[in-house]
Amino acid sequence: MLGMITRKKSALLLLTAVMSISLFGCSTNSTAGNAGQSAGEGSAAAAQPTETAGGKLVLYSAGPQKLADNIVSGFTAKTGIEVEMFQGTTGKILARMEAEKSNPVADVVILASLPSAQALKADGLTLPYPEAANADKLNKEWSDAEGNYFSSSASALGIVYNTKLVSTPPTSWAELATPAWKDAVNIPDPTLSGSALDFITGYLSVNGDQGWDLLDSYKANGVAMAGANQEALDPVITGAKSIVAAGVDYMAYSSKDKGEPLDIVYPEEGTVISPRPAAILKSSPNVENAKAFIDYLLSDEAQKLVSDAYLIPGREDIEATNRANLKDIPQLKVDWNWMSEHGDETAARFSEIFK
Repeated sequence: MLGMITRKKSALLLLTAVMSISLFGCSTNSTAGNAGQSAGEGSAAAAQPTETAGGKLVLYSAGPQKLADNIVSGFTAKTGIEVEMFQGTTGKILARMEAEKSNPVADVVILASLPSAQALKADGLTLPYPEAANADKLNKEWSDAEGNYFSSSASALGIVYNTKLVSTPPTSWAELATPAWKDAVNIPDPTLSGSALDFITGYLSVNGDQGWDLLDSYKANGVAMAGANQEALDPVITGAKSIVAAGVDYMAYSSKDKGEPLDIVYPEEGTVISPRPAAILKSSPNVENAKAFIDYLLSDEAQKLVSDAYLIPGREDIEATNRANLKDIPQLKVDWNWMSEHGDETAARFSEIFK
């Protein structure tokens, strides 16, 4: 939800009223490490996590649970650092941070929305780490030149459809507003899904106020706002709905490989790529361990885990083999600064239309 916070406001103040209730229904997952194992494998020291002597790290991570678990396990095996992880949506993570602002707990956050990290930086909540290993190999449009956040992965937003119900999928965003798809489409709630907010603000940053015509036509055609990404996708898997507009592609690829009747198309006019930035918080009680975690997140090993989870690797020198890569996806030329500044009003207006 932080994408909806303007640079002139606190990045976290608005979150309490909107999402603090849902926050306390979430639990914290804790992963313990094997003490005594150290970093330093491989020939290039700069490509490995910072050596540590064990200790603790508190991680707040958005999406996919299995990937987060695998990254934590790999990091602990390399460093001996015990990780305590809270897993939730970007909105729930930021609501938790707001609730803890008088006594900060987290060392590192991984979010599912680039404007969220931009707002954290703008509010002075991030600790720069420009010397992070492999930071120079990251997509420069997705990460901060001063080292305040690092997008180690990304997803693209597409039209996800049930292959049993849809024989000829739509090829443009506008087609979803036609009678053929009346009452058959879900769209995720941008107050719960950072990637959905990225899509909506990204589309508006390209199309201006005329972009609202598309969203108004969605509502008129029976498009339903249906929770966060998984909640929007589940009815399409079961056949209760036919399509998710602005569906997260890694979920579609993963479900398809498990045998679910799903596939995805990227509209021909382009879509939004949603980077997943990680940042060290300035309030981190365990700064050296946090730096070691960022180093691991950008390592060859962790980037392979990213690819295995059907996400686009954040490093430009690594490609996925199980999904479309960045070069294969038509993209809208979005304005990330505009998106960060106008997320607040955009989410409020979208919610008013679709409530």
